[in-house]
Amino acid sequence: MSQSLPDTSAEGVTRYGLFIGNQQIAPIEGEYLDVVNPATGRVWAQVPNASAKDVDAAVDSARRAFEEGDWPGYRAADRAKFLIRFGQAIADNADEIAQLQVGENGKLIREMVGQAKLMPEYFNYYAGLAQMPTGSTNPLHVQQMVNYTVREPLGVVAAITPWNSPLLLLVWKLGPALAAGNTVIAKPSEVTPVSAIRFAELAAEAGLPAGVFNVVTGLGHPSGTALTGHPGVDKVAFTGSTATGQAIASQAGKSLKRVSLELGGKSPNIVFDDADLTSAVNGLVAGIFGASGQTCMAGSRILVQDTIYDQVVEELVRRAEAIKVGDPQDPASEMGTIASRAQYDKVLSYIEVAKADGARLAAGGTTARVDGFPDGLFVRPTVFADVTNDMRIAREEVFGPIASVLRFSDEEDAVRIANDTEFGLAAGVWTGNVQRAHRVAGRLRAGTVWINNYRKTSYATPFGGYKQSGLGRENGADALREYTEEKSVWVDTGQGVKDPFNPRA
Repeated sequence: MSQSLPDTSAEGVTRYGLFIGNQQIAPIEGEYLDVVNPATGRVWAQVPNASAKDVDAAVDSARRAFEEGDWPGYRAADRAKFLIRFGQAIADNADEIAQLQVGENGKLIREMVGQAKLMPEYFNYYAGLAQMPTGSTNPLHVQQMVNYTVREPLGVVAAITPWNSPLLLLVWKLGPALAAGNTVIAKPSEVTPVSAIRFAELAAEAGLPAGVFNVVTGLGHPSGTALTGHPGVDKVAFTGSTATGQAIASQAGKSLKRVSLELGGKSPNIVFDDADLTSAVNGLVAGIFGASGQTCMAGSRILVQDTIYDQVVEELVRRAEAIKVGDPQDPASEMGTIASRAQYDKVLSYIEVAKADGARLAAGGTTARVDGFPDGLFVRPTVFADVTNDMRIAREEVFGPIASVLRFSDEEDAVRIANDTEFGLAAGVWTGNVQRAHRVAGRLRAGTVWINNYRKTSYATPFGGYKQSGLGRENGADALREYTEEKSVWVDTGQGVKDPFNPRA
């Protein structure tokens, strides 16, 4: 284990350590990364760029906590009590952890506070599930035998999380993993690492034993690859891009690690001409411009029936141009920044790609200037009309505030276009016809379908994707199964085993 973290930092810049064994420690090789506020462009923190040796230390801590510590053997009721205490600690510090995330990724303070206040409900939910029966007794064709099943924790879980909703998406993994009795090593995005470190501190303050929840920070290589390929890790739970998810699955497959992947999307938001258009446009705006479009479930492909196409485009443009882009810390702002310089450049490049492919720029398409933030990574809400489904802007995930509006003629055409994608994470259906609503929802190849609404999730319902959008499900009761192994136990209630080669003996 590395030495204790030295008390060194530049003026106005706080230096953090890896969180291993319930304490912050310095990286073994002493390398740090800057954390930049995307609204101001200023470095405000530094975190370790963990080496393979640091990952070894984290895995060793988690492994010992699982194999030698008390956590896996805790009564379910005791794990539940911890989850409730952890949830309360989050509630007590909701403003602080919201502020940290805004400083990391530039999302709106009102959204981050809302997420922080919701997180305790996830832990309360999994505290309840931790105490529910998870096994079964099974009728057999064999006499004088009893069979029952039990579900046991997998072991050490690597939870790799993205920068768009860093703590909420960590909670999606941490809640069921801890409820099942696993130990966890979180590897947050290098864009948003500080909030995860503070989160782990809150868990320790709430009474979590040392080594049960650790945090390693750093780049995808070396930190991420060392973690996902580590022989001491039993499962990798990842949220992020499809390309990275494919690489993780390939690496994990070499040692047959369990894997769950929540990946990208290019979700269709379908508006029929019998929909309540006021409500529908509200849903379209929320679906693509909420969180600056930086969400896997973004309704980035807006499919509109041709009889109302021009009307919807006109209203969508009006709404996009009215959105107040501004300081993420200002409650009056309606859209914040892009999270990082790399993502900002990517979003702007896709605007040029869409123009070159022949899409019509109907709104936005430029950077936004915000008074007092000359270096902020702001992009205006952007609408492209006359998009066809073969254009890159309709096929590739941008992860930014860019809406692509496509035409369809009838229900059959809408379903065909909606399913013509390599992704299958989410979809929306807007219609006043209840039969059509259920009919279309049943035909869409997507893990979540919203009818006359969009971008809603809950701890009680599963979330995940079809096709290239991932493997497994998060949230809901089934998520607990993703973090357990099932064991079948046979018990002889008869006279024991007779000699198989001399049955008369």
